[in-house]
Amino acid sequence: MRFHLIGLVLMAGIAVPAVAQRTETVERRLERIEQELRAVQRRVFPGANGAMIGPEMEADPRIAAPAGVPASSAAADINARLDAMEGQLRTLTGQAEQNANRLRAIEDGVAQLRQATGSRLDALERAGAVAARTVEAPPANAPDSLPAPAPIRQPSRAAAQPPRNAAPVPAAAPASAAASPRASAEAEAAYNAGFHLWEQKRYAEAQQALEQAARAYPDSKWASWSRNLAGRAYLDAGRPATAAKTFLGNYQDNPKGERAADSLYFLGQSLVALNKPADACKAYDELQDVYGATMRTWLKQQLPPARAEAKCR
Repeated sequence: MRFHLIGLVLMAGIAVPAVAQRTETVERRLERIEQELRAVQRRVFPGANGAMIGPEMEADPRIAAPAGVPASSAAADINARLDAMEGQLRTLTGQAEQNANRLRAIEDGVAQLRQATGSRLDALERAGAVAARTVEAPPANAPDSLPAPAPIRQPSRAAAQPPRNAAPVPAAAPASAAASPRASAEAEAAYNAGFHLWEQKRYAEAQQALEQAARAYPDSKWASWSRNLAGRAYLDAGRPATAAKTFLGNYQDNPKGERAADSLYFLGQSLVALNKPADACKAYDELQDVYGATMRTWLKQQLPPARAEAKCR
């Protein structure tokens, strides 16, 4: 009997260190998993300051010891904690992977949107540039379009041209008060250069020179002269629609210009050439109503046959 008791004591002494060793190993495992869990939580939830998420770390209320069962051992409690933390670690790792996938998808979408927007803007800019070039410099063979509605009218082609030996610039034309003598002289020289090109029937060169002179000296009286003669160059070159636009612009932009009345008269001629006699009559009516007795003699002589040609009432 005594030897039996001694044997039991020895067995108990051997078993206790083994249980302690198993418990120590589980504790180290627990600490390691807790550290990994905190690291994952800091990545997924930066605002949590590394604290363990309480509700998910609590024991599952469904796993409750039945009434009357003795309390579980320390090893069983530790295993339950390990299982809970491993499940939480898997959940957080999955959330981190999902967030990373969503972030990559968002970055790809933003890159595609940026590329598509850039392509659209490039296409719009190219279309705008082409449209601007078309408006500024229409092809020489492009059909002329009808100008904006305005008072209009035109005499016969023979009556429309002043005498070929007429002086380029009337000597009695007064100088603009706003222009300095030097600027006025330069503007007059620029107009005369365009006039001589038109006189030589070099219409394309005359158009360019006269329009440039009008832009360079917009405050000079020669701007009205230059734009009017540029319109005549277009008309003589067989481009009546472009000529009509030029005449209408010269009249509307500077109705007090020295060649505003002439532009109304030649606007009528351009519209007759475009087979718009009713609009031409409106231009002749405007010429008579606005300028009347102040028209220069040559215009007074040309107006009656122009109205007859357009069959104005």
